[in-house]
Amino acid sequence: MVKIRLVRRGAKKHPHYRIVVADSRTPRNGKIIEDLGYYDPMKEPSEIKINAEAVKVWILKGAQPTDSIKLIFKKTNLS
Repeated sequence: MVKIRLVRRGAKKHPHYRIVVADSRTPRNGKIIEDLGYYDPMKEPSEIKINAEAVKVWILKGAQPTDSIKLIFKKTNLS
C-alpha cells in the first residue's frame, strides 16, 4: 500500500518534515517514491508548502494520507 506521509529531517529538537509518497512497509526515513513538499512546525506560523496537483494525482492513484497529513491538508484546504 502506498501512503502519503512525513519524513523527519533536521537536528535534535529542531525538526522539519518532507511530505512524501512512500510504500507503507518502508521505514520512516527510508526510500521514497516522490517528494510532494515540506512542513516546518518550528516557524511561527508553521510553514507548509505542498504540490497540490501531485497530491491529487497520488490520491486518485490510491495513495492513503496518514492522520498527520490529513491535518496538514485541512490547514491548507486540500481535503
